[in-house]
Parts: sequence; C-alpha cells; structure tokens
Amino acid sequence: MYLYHFGIRELPFTLTPNTSYYFGLPSHKEAIDVLSTALKSGEGFIKVTGEVGAGKTLICRKLLNELPDGFVTAYIPNPYLSPAELRRSVAAELNVELPEGTDQQEFTQLIQRRLVEIHKQQKNAVLIIDEAQALPDESIEALRLMTNLETESQKLLQVVLFGQPELDDKLKQPKLRQLLQRITFSYKLKLMDADQLYQYVRHRMAVAGYRVEGLFDEACCRLLHKASGGTPRIVNVLCHKSLMLAYGEGVQKVTLKHVKAAIGDTEAACLTRKKRPWAWLPTSLFIAASVVLLVLTNTPENFNLVNLGLGWIK
Repeated sequence: MYLYHFGIRELPFTLTPNTSYYFGLPSHKEAIDVLSTALKSGEGFIKVTGEVGAGKTLICRKLLNELPDGFVTAYIPNPYLSPAELRRSVAAELNVELPEGTDQQEFTQLIQRRLVEIHKQQKNAVLIIDEAQALPDESIEALRLMTNLETESQKLLQVVLFGQPELDDKLKQPKLRQLLQRITFSYKLKLMDADQLYQYVRHRMAVAGYRVEGLFDEACCRLLHKASGGTPRIVNVLCHKSLMLAYGEGVQKVTLKHVKAAIGDTEAACLTRKKRPWAWLPTSLFIAASVVLLVLTNTPENFNLVNLGLGWIK
C-alpha cells in the first residue's frame, strides 16, 4: 500500500470514526458547544441531525470521551429495538439488573431507584442514542416515558438523539408530538465548504504523519468538494482512492487525473456519470497497478501493507 511511499504511519482516510482525527469543523464545534450547554443546564431531550456521512458518530464518540466525571452515560449505537429491548439496553448501560419477566412498572421502579442513586452522588445520567431515526415509534414513546422520572427541580435522565434528517420527519408525526415538545435544544450539522475541505484533508494527512505540503492542492480539493458535496465520508473514500492511484504511478503528488478517476469509481460521488469520461477506470485496475509496483519493489514491508490496503477497499 501507500504508507511507506508517502512516509505516513497509518491510513489517513479510513471510514471508521476516529476521534484522534477530529478536525473541529465549525459545524462540529457548534454542535459540541450546544450539547455541552444543554447537558450542563439539565435539559431533558437534545437532538443533533445531519446527512449520512456528516460526522454524527464522530461527534457522539467525542462527546462520550470528553464528558466530565459528573456525568454517568448510557450509550446505544444501534437502536432498532422494541420497547422491551430498549428498556433492557438502558438498564444494562446503567448497571441495573432486570430479572426475567420484568414488566414496565417494575422496570420503572428499578431504573428510578438507580437514577435517584446517581442524583444523590451529585451526578447526571445521560442516555446517548446514535442512529436515532431507526427507533420504532413504540420505542420512542417508551423513551419519552423513561424521561418522566424527575425530582421537583430537574430530570433524572437526559437524552441525546443523534440521527439522520429522517428523524426530524419521524418526530413530526402527531402521535409523537409529546416527545417533540420536550426537545429543548436542537442542532443540524452542516457540510464542509471548499476551504474547509482543503484544511480537513491537510489535517488528516498531518495526523497520519505526512510532513510535506501540497499532496492535495487546492484545485484537487475544489473537485473533491464538487464531487462530495462536502460530506466527510465521501471525501475520505475519494482521497483514499486518489492516493492509491498516485502510489500506483509512483508519484508523490495527487493530480486532477487521479481525483477524476476516483470519482468515476465511486457511486456516492455527486457528479453524474454522463459528465465523467474517466468513469471507465475500475477500482481493480488501480489496485492492480499498486500490487504490480509492490511486486517490483519486492520489500517485505510493502507486502504487509498491501494486505492492509486490500482489506480496506473490500
């Protein structure tokens, strides 16, 4: 692969949300500020929405990592759960043991006992749900009922919902209006503009260990922005493929030709295929080019790296 070629320690454009690569886009910073303010003020429901690939899970993980000791967190990453399954997941995250056959009333008593215990420790309980648009309507109602637990002065359980725009549509249903009315803070993530994308690419390369300027120039980044719409996940895919192409040719700089070929091979790119004469170039060709170059160089380190690269692209 291209790690040794570009002098970097690790792949800079993987799709796994990694907080060590957090760039601090203005939209992401604003979202974290809103979340911090809302949680410190003890608000019941907080909602953050954004398009697919906009960085919601990254913000979610950063929030979990940086909440102060005064918070006890429960995290549910895959919330396609029935009301009973949701209750059990919340209980497990808060270290509440639910005997088999526990009904809703018994659950309420057990969870309230645990939340009161947390409150007496001068701490706040926070439930964070990622991909919240996947919550069934019945489970959303169950979630609302959980937040009815409160003292005379504040809620015993705060809830942060991270979701795609479909979450907004779901919550507009008349039958879910009670929960919608309880959302006191809401934020919608914005996508990157062209300048932010340029800085974002440079940042990720620097974190990976790249120490030379100009690997992706401004012209390449403008094309990346046009093709990705400023969506970080698509930018990562396109940059990774562009680096593979540059490596396959044995050059130290990504060119517009490389970016165009990467766009042509990526279905999620915004440009239509009719306007992309470079779309014929399949992924297998530039992977093959990389493999051929590795065989020619014939170094053990590179053979290990190619396995890493091929694993990423599958």
